[in-house]
Amino acid sequence: MEAAERAVVILLAAGAGRRVGADEPKAFLTIGGRPILAVAAGAAAASPLVGSVVVTAPAGWEERARGCVEGCGVPAEVVTGGATRQESVRAALGALPSATRVVAVHDAARPFAPPDLFTTVIDSVSDETPGVVPVSSVPDTVKQIEAGRVVGTLDRSRLGLAQTPQAFDVEVLRAAHDQAAAAGVALTDDAAALERAGAAVRAVAGDPNNVKITTLLDLANADARMGGADG
Repeated sequence: MEAAERAVVILLAAGAGRRVGADEPKAFLTIGGRPILAVAAGAAAASPLVGSVVVTAPAGWEERARGCVEGCGVPAEVVTGGATRQESVRAALGALPSATRVVAVHDAARPFAPPDLFTTVIDSVSDETPGVVPVSSVPDTVKQIEAGRVVGTLDRSRLGLAQTPQAFDVEVLRAAHDQAAAAGVALTDDAAALERAGAAVRAVAGDPNNVKITTLLDLANADARMGGADG
């Protein structure tokens, strides 16, 4: 991929993060003395296939977001996110440069995604598989539950836990999101939009350290991890 054709990364940072119990949006909380958003942006920008980032920020927090990604290593734009993840992704898609061919969508709450994971998913997008999702193995036995009763045990060898960044042919992703929005369908990730539209999605190996910060304990563990890295 030539430098002029490098991918754009959408960093989703518009969530309130209520489960963390903080007074400010989760992406602006610090780990190792740095905002989570800044750490995530730096990791994305370190991939040689990433040319720029578009950040979705909560309304009223746009300037704070710009400060977090300033100097991340690639050009960065901040847009106002929506009330849902899907709305935020669609807002960011509307801000992409017209020449964009491949986009990677990443949750800023996964600040430890390594640069080579961005490179892998972006490089794996093709005409045959316009969507790419990193997955990790399922370590525990999975039970199917109905009305409080176990009705089956699923074959975990056929299951995977989805991570981000997920990479896509931008036009395929845009069309899939438009279809889902028109149908009023709520999705938990962007790969699901392609799956629903019938587009092929390739699974690649995720990273076991690519954890999502969701709870206060996750935040404390991430802060300790950053401190350990600094020490």
